[in-house]
Amino acid sequence: MESRRGPLKSAVASNVVSPVRRCSRTACGRPAVATLTYVYADSTAVLGPLATYAEPHCYDLCHEHSERLTAPRGWDVVRLAVDSGPVVPSGDDLEALANAVREAARPPERPANVSRGREVDPMEVARRGHLRVLRSPEP
Repeated sequence: MESRRGPLKSAVASNVVSPVRRCSRTACGRPAVATLTYVYADSTAVLGPLATYAEPHCYDLCHEHSERLTAPRGWDVVRLAVDSGPVVPSGDDLEALANAVREAARPPERPANVSRGREVDPMEVARRGHLRVLRSPEP
């Protein structure tokens, strides 16, 4: 793209997106560690752990800005426990994941009334796929 003064130069390539969420404060490029939400009805600012997803009405803050946060006069600040370190999966998390994968791979158990892959039904004469041929009920 060009302007009257020559080609326009971009400060950041448009196809490069950082996977790390950054602090919402102007000119701060540090990684975010906390999320700030305002509850206007209660005149409360809630500062908690970094939200799973970036929300439009929430503000991600770095450690420094979350420590220095102040609220408007007459407002309360609620500070929830914020983990300052990166989240590292524990052995319990990995074991639970492995157990879930094993459970999903296990073939389903047959009910007691199943014989050679099909249900035992006195009215059933034949089966093809999901369709069944049934005997007419006796009067």
